[in-house]
Amino acid sequence: MSFMTNSQSLLPTTYQLPTHVAIIMDGNGRWAKERGLKRTAGHEEGVKTVRSITTYCAKIGIKYLTLYAFSTENWNRPKLEVEFLMKLLEKYLINELNTYLQNNIRFKVIGNICKFSTKLQSIIKDIEDKTSHCKGLTQILALNYGSQDEITRAVNRALVNEEEITIDTINKYLDTYFAPNVDLVIRTSGEIRISNFLLWQSAYSEYFFTKTLWPDFTEFELDDILSDFTKRERRFGGI
Repeated sequence: MSFMTNSQSLLPTTYQLPTHVAIIMDGNGRWAKERGLKRTAGHEEGVKTVRSITTYCAKIGIKYLTLYAFSTENWNRPKLEVEFLMKLLEKYLINELNTYLQNNIRFKVIGNICKFSTKLQSIIKDIEDKTSHCKGLTQILALNYGSQDEITRAVNRALVNEEEITIDTINKYLDTYFAPNVDLVIRTSGEIRISNFLLWQSAYSEYFFTKTLWPDFTEFELDDILSDFTKRERRFGGI
């Protein structure tokens, strides 16, 4: 797959893209703290980066973008922060519907959303339905997501259906059954760990860790990472 970049892109005019990019969006709280702001301000700024990176990925031709938005462990954060994040998520989804449709973006969610409010679950389902015809980028939000939980749920589904536990069986029952495995995992904020994110799907992913806090992450830095990705030799266990 190749594409012609816009005049502001740092990439060559033709470029081999990863099919599936996954991002651990980290650093909202630190971004706010550095500016003497409440953590909630960092989350609000982070939403703007979600929009810019998603629309840019759609523009250059990436097919799948998975964003780690809320983990199964994030419920342990202060109650007021969790409540703010739920309200911010509702607001984001409602506001982004036109962005999805205008940019031919399909919206999908992975994770166990049963713990969310009925209203939020309804909003998620509605936007998934309204964007299901879109054929460009698929934006996947990982919500109440943990990879260990996902794999456990997949195995249990297979057992309920009395299926043999194989790699193909687990792939079929993962939340990401509709998407290819991840080619490139990016984590912002300088932390060097994967935090229970897409453990199965990223078995042969390339990893890139940047010190940039998520609200400061730009299309230009993504271009640099994509350029680095194309220089790496992916052998998938071979020689």
